[in-house]
Amino acid sequence: MIVTKETCIGDILDFDRTTAVYFLEMGMHCLGCPSARGESLADACAVHGVDADEMVEKLNKHLAK
Repeated sequence: MIVTKETCIGDILDFDRTTAVYFLEMGMHCLGCPSARGESLADACAVHGVDADEMVEKLNKHLAK
């Protein structure tokens, strides 16, 4: 899986649940919430004041392992 800013958070979590720690670190604590699972990574980052490009990089490095 390659994550982009448009990737749905639910899809990332379904692909690899160990990515949850990155969402928790950014303050997104309600990962099971329907709106949280359905929003794009860019939207979540904007709401939580996180640089979306940094988050994409972190997630892709994690998934590449």
